[in-house]
Amino acid sequence: MNLSKNATINPSLKKGPIMFVMIIGAFLATFNQTIMSVAIPELMNDFNIKASTAQWLTTGYMLVNGVLIPITAFLMQRFTTRQLFQSSMIIFLVGTIISAVATSFPILLTGRLIQAAGAGIIMPLLMNVVLSLFTPDKRGSAMGMVGLAIIFAPAIGPTLTGYVLETFPWQAMFYGMIPFAIIVIICGFIYLKNVSEPVRSKVDVISVILSTIGFGAVMYGFSQAGNYGWSSTEVVVSLVAGVLSLVLFTWRQLVSQKPLLDLRAFKYNMFTLTTLINIGVTMMMYADMMLLPLYLQNARGFTALESGILMFPGALLMGLLSPVVGRLFDRFGAKWLTIIGVAIIIISTIGFIDLTDSTSYTFLIVMSTVRRIGMAMFLMPVQTAGLNQLPASLNAHGTAISNTIKQVAGAIGTALLVTVMTNSTTNHLQDMMSKGGVSAETQQHMTMEAAIQGINDAYFVILIIGIMSLFLSFFIKRVKSSSEEGSTISIEKPAKA
Repeated sequence: MNLSKNATINPSLKKGPIMFVMIIGAFLATFNQTIMSVAIPELMNDFNIKASTAQWLTTGYMLVNGVLIPITAFLMQRFTTRQLFQSSMIIFLVGTIISAVATSFPILLTGRLIQAAGAGIIMPLLMNVVLSLFTPDKRGSAMGMVGLAIIFAPAIGPTLTGYVLETFPWQAMFYGMIPFAIIVIICGFIYLKNVSEPVRSKVDVISVILSTIGFGAVMYGFSQAGNYGWSSTEVVVSLVAGVLSLVLFTWRQLVSQKPLLDLRAFKYNMFTLTTLINIGVTMMMYADMMLLPLYLQNARGFTALESGILMFPGALLMGLLSPVVGRLFDRFGAKWLTIIGVAIIIISTIGFIDLTDSTSYTFLIVMSTVRRIGMAMFLMPVQTAGLNQLPASLNAHGTAISNTIKQVAGAIGTALLVTVMTNSTTNHLQDMMSKGGVSAETQQHMTMEAAIQGINDAYFVILIIGIMSLFLSFFIKRVKSSSEEGSTISIEKPAKA
């Protein structure tokens, strides 16, 4: 089946209602993922937990997404669009209800993980629907509209969360999402149609087990390094077990006639390149969402609302720029959009590697906004550029691979940089305390200064990752989509302005 046929499976399908329902569902899932960034400092106090534990509300969410998404390639072939979307939204609703009634951290984390099990299906399903409904020359604009909704969620998420935390108990964040999830489910029953026919197939249970152990163990190892150190037995065993499981998972996918996740997508050069770039920029994006609220609220004493307001302008601009960037991608391709976007992020990150206890709120708003303008330039284009090269038979697997890697990269990036921050803070504090003669008031100030220095060090790591991503961006080229697996990839010259 070639790409053009796949894009017009059923000409009678009305794209508007299908896209509307799915984008609203994806918006809700993305909104839910971002609300924790501002809430984590308060939850650390409420549950008396450390940052390395609290971050599991974010990294655990992304991890479940990353573990589940490889299975979505199979699910998208086995079930209809409507069945899969509605099931994912119902699972999401159940997790939201559990989170709302949680009275302890373990219960809240359980609710978040169940939410993630539902949300993990929605994004790859939405991207696969875009690939099915739109031809390559129209996908940039379609992805731009997806981005308008998906990126707008982080714009209002932190700000709305900040307001809720100052006015109501944190449980209100989840109670407020329940009616919206119900509305999306009802709309799905009314408007959602199937874009492809399901194919009967069996799930590879061994692959599911290997991917779950692999991604889970690696993520657990990175997270626990902040508590016990990189040389601890628990961390080393987790990382080794995770890597071995992922190696076995990869080998099984390559030798299987019907792999759970078809890794032959990596035969296509631009898909592989853009995937590598996505790893770097995703690590930067998710880690920043964790570090900035910790600096603002824990080190500087700003309120959750002030923290949310600071992030609002940049995230709002990301959403508004997304359709424009989508049209630019359709015309010029992803290369220079990505280069310019990553360069902007690098420049703005320099402003975050020397934070102090007197860095102005205005400066932080400007730098945060500039960072998100850079993100808007390439997030959708770099992912769409890679997917456009794949043949239709690999669409489901390509979207699953892309989303899996993004989620796992975000989870590992967050865990890694929180570990850097935690260890660096401890080292800085020990150096300060070693001078002796420290009063209680001075010790409190030193603790704050050490925390800020730890955050600066974590941002420096982000800067290095950004430079590596910028280097790779210069190799992006426009390529024709492949009508068959294994076909020769021809290179197009970028369109001229």
